[in-house]
Amino acid sequence: MKRITGWVLLLCLVSAMAFAQDRGTFSFLRNEVGARAAGLNGSFVSMTNDPNLIFYNPGALPTLTQPRASAGFLKQLLDVNGGYLSFARSVDGIGTVGGGIIYVDYGSFNETDESMNILGTFGARDIALVMGVGRPIDEFTSVGVNLKLIYSSIAEFTSSGLAIDAGILYQIPSENITLGASVLTLGTQLKSYDGTKESLPLDVKIGITKRPEHLPVLLNFDFHRLTDKQDKALDHLSSFSFGAEFLMSESVRFRVGYNNQQRKDLKLGTSPGLAGMSLGGGILLGEYVIDYAFNSYGKIGGLHRISVGMGL
Repeated sequence: MKRITGWVLLLCLVSAMAFAQDRGTFSFLRNEVGARAAGLNGSFVSMTNDPNLIFYNPGALPTLTQPRASAGFLKQLLDVNGGYLSFARSVDGIGTVGGGIIYVDYGSFNETDESMNILGTFGARDIALVMGVGRPIDEFTSVGVNLKLIYSSIAEFTSSGLAIDAGILYQIPSENITLGASVLTLGTQLKSYDGTKESLPLDVKIGITKRPEHLPVLLNFDFHRLTDKQDKALDHLSSFSFGAEFLMSESVRFRVGYNNQQRKDLKLGTSPGLAGMSLGGGILLGEYVIDYAFNSYGKIGGLHRISVGMGL
């Protein structure tokens, strides 16, 4: 089983790296999911004990200590709103199974003719359904895989896609370190808007989480978007993020994050301002946890996220 799992993950990684690409369609799948991950600005692939890991690294699902669910809301720029639901629990003989839904509603738009006469209104929406399973392969290593169904609509036009995710997590308890890697959205469009197929937003993430001895903080560092086309090989290393989750008390968390690629993409004029920076926090109330995150887009504005998680 270990040998088969290793070969499957290696095949996914090689396949992903072979298809270097631009952003592609269904770009909403690159958005951060959950206020905790957003507060760390996406440096989340090596984290543990969170049902939203199904969106980042299904190989980390077996680290859940109990069945958990999470739901969240995203207030985007203009009239764009979104949200998600996730759930994961251990099932004897199978592993830790999970599921999730991501949706984005882009609001209502006026439909006009060539003379700009208003004919009515139309909407645009994206949705993705994720189903996955993770299981340990030894005392320190766990792996997982997802099936991802994607649907998008603009007025009467629709598009759909099918993809898989694969991930692995390796823990070094003696050093308070976890290492994670995942291949996300490896697949194809099943139906395109106009008959011309586009690539999916394939992503390869590699990250590390470290809790320094005697310090109440989790430090994360991730590389991501490793399959994007770049002029130089070393440019792939510019897509990184890091975050810190400070354990202020048994029930209070404070988070900061930085995303280097986002900061470059959102630079306007001579200064990017606070683009690529994030702040957040969480409060534990018994079996419930309430998280908030703010992600700065610099001069463009910022995004607000709220999530509620619960143990079951």
